[in-house]
Amino acid sequence: MLINKEDNVVTFTRESSSFLEFVKKFFVEYPSYRQYNMVINLFSLEQLSVDNLLEFLEISEKHRNDKKSFVLVTDVLNIDELPEELVVAPTLQEAMDIIEMEEIERDLDF
Repeated sequence: MLINKEDNVVTFTRESSSFLEFVKKFFVEYPSYRQYNMVINLFSLEQLSVDNLLEFLEISEKHRNDKKSFVLVTDVLNIDELPEELVVAPTLQEAMDIIEMEEIERDLDF
């Protein structure tokens, strides 16, 4: 797993580990970075299921309730199949754009 922190955003990128190993490592690292907006980059996975992404649902909701962004990056799944509670972007740039928009909304108290 690669962890990259820039400004107020931390990106967790899955490298060569299995999806489940990545999730386990993420949950171990999460407490150290919970004060930042997060991007979970799953772009390298060619096969991914809705159930895989649901592994992040609880922590995503908790993170968002703490007024921080939590965005998953993958272009493998149809966004219409995913629960509304998960924020998914097809590219890293779009994930960053979402975080920027959410920061503006929070600053304006939307």
